[in-house]
Amino acid sequence: MTDIRLAPAVADAFPDTRIAVVTATGLRGHEDWPDTAAALAGLERQLADGAWQPADETDPRIEAWHTAYRSFGTNPRRIRPSVDALGRRFAKKGTLPRINPAVDSYNAVSVRHGLPAGAFDLDQVSGDIDIRYADGTEEFTPLGEPGTVENPRPGEIIYADADGVLTRHWNHRDAHRTRVGEDSAHVAFALETLHATRDGHLLKAAAQELQELLAPHAEQTAVHYLDPAQSELTV
Repeated sequence: MTDIRLAPAVADAFPDTRIAVVTATGLRGHEDWPDTAAALAGLERQLADGAWQPADETDPRIEAWHTAYRSFGTNPRRIRPSVDALGRRFAKKGTLPRINPAVDSYNAVSVRHGLPAGAFDLDQVSGDIDIRYADGTEEFTPLGEPGTVENPRPGEIIYADADGVLTRHWNHRDAHRTRVGEDSAHVAFALETLHATRDGHLLKAAAQELQELLAPHAEQTAVHYLDPAQSELTV
């Protein structure tokens, strides 16, 4: 079992934060996921038809993350929140990446709802996960760069376990070690908002949509919520 904790200092700085943690066990990443394929194709069709656009930095959901990034010393125009980077890429290219079914699922949900999303292979996590301010001594190996080691800036918000950083800049980029692949069977997906009072209904809808995409291809799924009032959960 893994505990996921929201550090008191982060909760105090961002008191309207809420994180939906969607868990899946017995995940089967090698089979076809037709609902996920349809979700991606549907978004691409809506974009091509001009019926819908992904949220950009003028949207309050994205603007809030830019403000948060600046508060801990990250330039969000250079190092963008994941949902911002994904939406910009989608608007430019007209297509969403196809990586593997689990990752494709949370990408579709993220861009549809304008909320950052990420995931961790829990079998590769060491100990518990803390969402906290970095002290700068932690090590991070970026996704897709197994030979690279970085140190976060002191004061940067990170997801971290006992062996290092799982996500830098709160939700900019995930680590290579805990990446989700087709063989990942026990996964925690995180969807985030900084304004639960305003966007909590979007977070709930996004978590439900992701769970519905995962459920046909997993033995068990569940949705949990993390916020300042409920700052720890076990998955």
